[in-house]
Amino acid sequence: MSWINMISYEESEGELREVFEPLQYEPGKIDHIIQIHSLIPSTMASHLEFYRDIMFGRTDLSRKERELIATVVSIYNECHY
Repeated sequence: MSWINMISYEESEGELREVFEPLQYEPGKIDHIIQIHSLIPSTMASHLEFYRDIMFGRTDLSRKERELIATVVSIYNECHY
């Protein structure tokens, strides 16, 4: 299994803490898929923009179809997200 160093919410400060604030799913908790960008926060913004475009951008797929695809891919990848 690969390992990527991350800065936790508790360890974060300054600009990174500001970026983390609205992304907490519980107080002090950040999903690892977001937290992996903590060493280079500019990639976090790109990742979030990419996600929003896929899930909410203009397409012929309905929101339900997009969620279904995301769920199947997560199951296939053994991802709990």
